[in-house]
Amino acid sequence: MFDHAADAMKQPDVIRLSEDIYVLRFEMMKLYSALTAVKTLLDRGEITPDTTLMDSSSGTYGYSLAMACHKYGLRCRIVCSTKVDADIRRQLEMLGATVDQIEIPPGPLVDKMDLGVRLKRIAHLLNTEENVYWMQQYHNPVHYLGYQDCAEMLQKEFGGAPFTLVGGVGSGASTGGLTTYLRELNDDVELVGVQPFESVTFGSDPVEDPVASISGIGSPVPMKNVAYELYDRVHWIGYHSAIAATGDLFRRHGLYAGMSTGCNHLAARWEAARNPGRPCVFIAADTGHRYAQTVYAHPRVNDPIDALVPNTVDDLGQLAFPWSVMDWGRRTFEPKNPES
Repeated sequence: MFDHAADAMKQPDVIRLSEDIYVLRFEMMKLYSALTAVKTLLDRGEITPDTTLMDSSSGTYGYSLAMACHKYGLRCRIVCSTKVDADIRRQLEMLGATVDQIEIPPGPLVDKMDLGVRLKRIAHLLNTEENVYWMQQYHNPVHYLGYQDCAEMLQKEFGGAPFTLVGGVGSGASTGGLTTYLRELNDDVELVGVQPFESVTFGSDPVEDPVASISGIGSPVPMKNVAYELYDRVHWIGYHSAIAATGDLFRRHGLYAGMSTGCNHLAARWEAARNPGRPCVFIAADTGHRYAQTVYAHPRVNDPIDALVPNTVDDLGQLAFPWSVMDWGRRTFEPKNPES
């Protein structure tokens, strides 16, 4: 029995999709991160019951933080992306969160400007508001801690056998946290990161996606929670390929999820095909309901994916749209900061 809805919502399911491909399916993955982060900060005395917790979000982390604050009786303030729709905003407000939604004039640079504008808003609030704690999901390593339980569950599911984990990189906390704890239990866990083009994380920023960016798994600014030395391979996937893969996942397996999950599905199919017999687990970080009017209504959602093949590259200078893959080799990396 659970004491709060958030504790039930964070629990994932492992679903076998084919001989070697599995999905780690969450209703809201970042609940793992947010719940443990908030409890840890309270236990350490870094925040008190009177503190307002604040962060930037394009949707899932903001919802998760609002749920964690609801559980622990804390005030919450979310600086929201332009992509957060009225339904999610209404839910955040009903959970007691104060919502600051940024405004950017329509145009081709909206996606690139979104995070920067949010961070400037946060800086303003920190300078003008009292007793506010910035959670910094992008930089604070406290967000790694929540994934220990999930790693132990995966270890039991596969009985300690070697496997490959595929996930969207984003802030780095989910794939980084899971892999850190998994490798303490099993030293033969490969980590494959998935990125959009135009992201400074893993250096695809010079390669333009002519359609749109994929929010949530890439970034226009460096994020300190990305531990580059954990990743064995990286896939960069374009918007239309992601749309098609998301639709394929639902038609083929009945898994209704978001576009980052579609990217992970596409990468996992390639990973499993190149290494038969080795289990490949990809992450489905949330459900597809907030994408019903965008991804699932897109004319490319029914495009076939069986003929899609990535460009295999040896150097970041060779990255090519619409899909590239490169052996990363657990090396370090210093992304460019566009503001420096």
